Amino acid sequence: MNQSQDAALTPNEMERAGRILETIVRSYSTKVVGQSGLRTSLLVALMTGGHVLLESVPGLAKTTAAEAIADAVQAKFQRIQCTPDLLPSDIVGTQVYDPGARAFFTQLGPIHANFVLLDEINRASAKTQSAMLEAMQERQTSIGGEIHELPRPFLVLATQNPIEQEGTYHLPEAQLDRFLIKDVLGYPSIADEAEIVRRVGAGVYDDESNAHVTLDDVNYLQQLTRRVYLDPAVLNYIVQAVYVTRHASQYLPESLARYVEYGASPRASIAFASAARALAVLNGRDHVIPDDVKAFRHHVLRHRMILNFEADADGVSPETVIDACFATVRVP
Repeated sequence: MNQSQDAALTPNEMERAGRILETIVRSYSTKVVGQSGLRTSLLVALMTGGHVLLESVPGLAKTTAAEAIADAVQAKFQRIQCTPDLLPSDIVGTQVYDPGARAFFTQLGPIHANFVLLDEINRASAKTQSAMLEAMQERQTSIGGEIHELPRPFLVLATQNPIEQEGTYHLPEAQLDRFLIKDVLGYPSIADEAEIVRRVGAGVYDDESNAHVTLDDVNYLQQLTRRVYLDPAVLNYIVQAVYVTRHASQYLPESLARYVEYGASPRASIAFASAARALAVLNGRDHVIPDDVKAFRHHVLRHRMILNFEADADGVSPETVIDACFATVRVP
């Protein structure tokens, strides 16, 4: 596509995008029951090329969801179980000596895939996390002084367990900021859990889905999403909301402002714009409305707003502060 980012989306383009998304959702839904919020998060990440941080207890279909979305677009999928002894070379790859050829050759690691699930990312050491950071931000790896481009699309889905913190390494704020969104998963409903058990007993998860799109279709979605119209008034709404997080004492009541240690960086505004454009396409629109921004306020900010220990002691969640920040900004 050679059209400029400012070119208006045509009905035919929107129709094609709708067909692609419908096929992905149909394929995904054969493997994953419920978790509509997770499905939306994965679709937004797929359409924007961003990364997702998932927080939930074990057994809530995170791996199944990642495999399902990768299968739907016929992409290469890799799962990496993070442990304290995991080395950067175990992820990005290394140089191996071939005695027969008397030379070294490069063996690429599992990070060289379209969809990478980093299971329990906070169990990896700081050194290993830094290797992941280069891959996530630069879309490349360095092995033996050589640069290796990662495939496109490239999406990291990282998980962390909120219950067990023994033997974990705190994710630095610089790495958290690289995740487009953070989603927190809850338990399924009674009906959804019963359907999961039924599908397992029927062997549904062993069957291959016949509904697929191609990586070219994914690239098309990403290019189209970047061209969704974002009105200056909506952009100003985004920037003002993020600005409030950095100046909480000026806008929030003292009872809430005292809990805020640090606000969100400009990456939050960029993430809002990208996610809002993707949500507009998911809803069949060629333009962003304020509700697209507000719908993902928790996803974009909950891992970027840093609250102090007092907030944790008093049981004040980031979501409470985020809602208060948005309440101070006039909706266009």
